[in-house]
Amino acid sequence: MAARDGKGGGPAFAPSTSERLWTPANVVTLVRICLVPVFVVALISPWPAYFGLDNALVVKSWVAAAIFIVLAATDGLDGYLARSRGEVTDFGKFMDPLADKILVAAALLSLIELGVLPSWPALIILTREFIVSGIRMVAASKGTVIAASWYGKAKTVTQIVAIVLFIVKDSVVAVDPLAALASPLYLVAWLAMIAAVVLTIVSMLDYFAKARHLLGFAPAGEDGVAADGELAGAAAGCAAEAQVADGAGAAPNAERLVALARSVVERAGAHGMTMGTAESLTGGMIAAALTAVPGSSAVVRGGVVSYATDVKRDVLGVSAAVLDSMGAVSRQTACAMAEGACRQLECDLAVAVTGIAGPGGAEPGKPVGTVWMAVAARGGQVEARCFSFPGDRGEVRARTVEAALEALLAQLEG
Repeated sequence: MAARDGKGGGPAFAPSTSERLWTPANVVTLVRICLVPVFVVALISPWPAYFGLDNALVVKSWVAAAIFIVLAATDGLDGYLARSRGEVTDFGKFMDPLADKILVAAALLSLIELGVLPSWPALIILTREFIVSGIRMVAASKGTVIAASWYGKAKTVTQIVAIVLFIVKDSVVAVDPLAALASPLYLVAWLAMIAAVVLTIVSMLDYFAKARHLLGFAPAGEDGVAADGELAGAAAGCAAEAQVADGAGAAPNAERLVALARSVVERAGAHGMTMGTAESLTGGMIAAALTAVPGSSAVVRGGVVSYATDVKRDVLGVSAAVLDSMGAVSRQTACAMAEGACRQLECDLAVAVTGIAGPGGAEPGKPVGTVWMAVAARGGQVEARCFSFPGDRGEVRARTVEAALEALLAQLEG
């Protein structure tokens, strides 16, 4: 998820359980689940006959297909609301994939009852869901998070397309293969269903591959898998450093930041080094402080404001596996951002910051004020540190700028 800014310095500012439960995203998810029976009734009941409608089968099929498409489309809506509003909750993480499975299972079983779809595609698709759920349970029991892949997303899209085609094709399963040639829609529907089944199997094998160390087929520590112990360790390290940060005095004023920026630019110029920035929560404030210094054009190459997750991924090269498993506010993301800035800006030194400045966006182990910062030298080692800054939104951002400038200065002096 993208880093979200806010105010506050500790758990006291985190939303309460009730506030985090009844978010717009979670409401959309629950409404989607509650409307699944409406879709089933629209698909299998003879309701058009009650209204004396002509072409009852056609009307019923298209109405049911429209309801299914709307329910499927809301999957993207609740995800967008959760990320854009900084309201990703554990309840939403549990219910969102469950809502998708309920909708797909209801559609497949309804098509089987109508005699439109044989049972074997549904059996393969539902078996995959049971197996993957079992793998996730094993992973959770061992404190491991398995990163999702594009196979699962492609599987979901093709399943939705295939189901819609089967709903509207108004045909029963053909016994004579030659009869299918007379119905192009029948062929297209089956091609989509076969593609969905293949991707279903491939995505299941992908989960097996990622969990092979859990099943005893490979050692632990494969790429794309992050242990919860690592997350806990990162949170503990951040909490330890927070004791120092929380003891800091007042937030830095403009004069302090100007003086720091001038020292950084002068020191970089003396060493003939160039610099760049990758900023999330500060939105370009570090680059602005540096470029406000006269003569900074000789040492400042530029900056990337990677406020959104996809910018971190597409511009700075932060891997999707890291973003999915560790989150946007993490050591791994900050380090990848700093390395990406060095690479994209072709500079000798880059600083990256990602964090939560509020007023919302707090997560378990990551209260408002949590900031990860990394400094990367081109072709050298990357150093990262976590802060827990007190104060409101403006103070958290100002303290982040100060820490970034101090880190650059320390690197240049070192």
